[in-house]
Amino acid sequence: MHIPRNIYNLVAMDNFIVSARKYRPVTFDTVVGQQHITNTLKNAIKNNQLAQAFLFCGPRGVGKTTCARILAKTINCTNLQAHVEACGECDSCKAFARGNSFNVHELDAASNNSVEDIRSLIEQVRIPPGAGKYKIYIIDEVHMLSQAAFNAFLKTLEEPPPYAIFILATTEKHKILPTILSRCQIFDFNRIRVEDMANHLATIAQKEEIKYEDDGLHIIAQKADGGLRDALSMFDQIVNFSGGNVTYRSVIDNLNILDYDYYFNATQSLLNEDTAATLLLFDEILSHGFDGSHFISGLTEHFRNLLVGKDTETLKLLEVSEGIRRKYLEQSKAASVSFLLSAMNIANQCDLNYKLSKNQRLQVELALLKMCHISSALSLATTPLNTNQPEGQVKKKPEPVIVTEPEVPYHTTQPEHPKTNGVQIAEQPKPQAPVNAAVAEPVQTPKLIAFVPNLNIASTSVKIPSLKDIGKVIQKEEEEDPYIRGVDKEQFTEEAFMECWHQYAAIIKKEGKMNLLSIFTADAPKALGNCLYEIIVTTKAQELAFRDDKHNLLNHLRTTLKNFDIEVNTRIEESTVAKRPYTASEKFQHMATKNPELAELRKRFNLELE
Repeated sequence: MHIPRNIYNLVAMDNFIVSARKYRPVTFDTVVGQQHITNTLKNAIKNNQLAQAFLFCGPRGVGKTTCARILAKTINCTNLQAHVEACGECDSCKAFARGNSFNVHELDAASNNSVEDIRSLIEQVRIPPGAGKYKIYIIDEVHMLSQAAFNAFLKTLEEPPPYAIFILATTEKHKILPTILSRCQIFDFNRIRVEDMANHLATIAQKEEIKYEDDGLHIIAQKADGGLRDALSMFDQIVNFSGGNVTYRSVIDNLNILDYDYYFNATQSLLNEDTAATLLLFDEILSHGFDGSHFISGLTEHFRNLLVGKDTETLKLLEVSEGIRRKYLEQSKAASVSFLLSAMNIANQCDLNYKLSKNQRLQVELALLKMCHISSALSLATTPLNTNQPEGQVKKKPEPVIVTEPEVPYHTTQPEHPKTNGVQIAEQPKPQAPVNAAVAEPVQTPKLIAFVPNLNIASTSVKIPSLKDIGKVIQKEEEEDPYIRGVDKEQFTEEAFMECWHQYAAIIKKEGKMNLLSIFTADAPKALGNCLYEIIVTTKAQELAFRDDKHNLLNHLRTTLKNFDIEVNTRIEESTVAKRPYTASEKFQHMATKNPELAELRKRFNLELE
């Protein structure tokens, strides 16, 4: 009997198991990239120091649920191996492998997150295991439990029976209550390294007799972003796409990833300052369906890899295959650190502004044009200034130099100003002495500011003041001004003080500060001592208002009376502050004080205050 070929294909399709399930680790030693956790768990089992509750945290696809299942199988194994691994042959291990073990219970908190589900779980915990030593409860996505479910779970999690062990797994540790965290041993799972994932994919490809290229497996590992389950899913997809031949080109085409060659060619065009080639390359990338933001972010990562490749100590940070690594090392020699840092800064700014730009293509092209001229800008910035440059070359703008004339008396003849590099400093006119002057007094000539390129200070009589000299001049001027120093202490009379006080009250009235005007017109300030006065206010609000305006008052008094020791303080006169009744009880007490018969009336008719 002839069986059609497609029947075999259907049978094979029904029996197909994805790599993420087929090659899921079954022992601690086969877990990829989490040795710090597996070693800790093995030592805890070996020393019989198992915690009552574990919390496995980490991103998706890094082995949280896998390690929870391996731990559950291992601690119930009746024939534990010398290297602390489950035997896989005892009744407990076989029941676990078949999925019908009565000692391991898995709960998906995403769909069982109510209080009733937790109560049902607590009822199961009370029943001891029929066979085996422990009952293990694995709660996946535990952060999805409701607030009430968490509270119902607290007591059981803190004091479970000696045979119960809880293993909680979550991708969002920050959503779990601190009271839950304090009752668990917390294990943080790392993102799996690119090298570890690539080696694991190579092992699976060898077992499945699939041809592969190392560069292609590295691209899959990088695209997975630390999640091994994502890497295995992409691996299966590319195997089907390429017909069992995982090459670099098939991975690039299937995963819609920009080829490394695009970035290497773009960087070379930027180093050569070839704007035409750079823009044409970007146009080719857009024509293949790639987004400009995708390209500019990848170019930034490329510059980062080139910068990392310039130092042997940071070379280990390059998570690429050996062939791509050699290309990075070769191109990093041609690119300077200044170019890479400037290009990274321009690309980063372009990436930030890309979504806000109305013309996104122009945004990227403008960034590429800036990068093309980085080398010219760097060379121009490092070129020394030369006044004898031939015509046509770019000249650096001369820096301004502050030039001062020496101090000379009237009767002294000033020296001539020498010429410096063909620049003649303008000579200031000499002031004429008075005719009947008995003694000639020295004066200081004004300062001259001029652009003097290549000024040789040592060969001229020009004096350039330092910051220290300028500071001394300013300090001297301040010391000569009695107002700035605040040292005036002239005597004044009470009549002069009150006249100045009323002048400021008139200023306040003119400005419309009516809350302050009542303070100045109510009572006159009381003299407490030499230049010390006190003003009485009736409310806290008046005190705050006076405090806010106090500096203006003191400035007026001190400058008018020419005495900087004047001080005015405030004091609240509590006896003048009348407390007004506000509540019903306070109003009744106030009226009953004036008319005692009201209290007798309320008592006789048993009245209540509203």
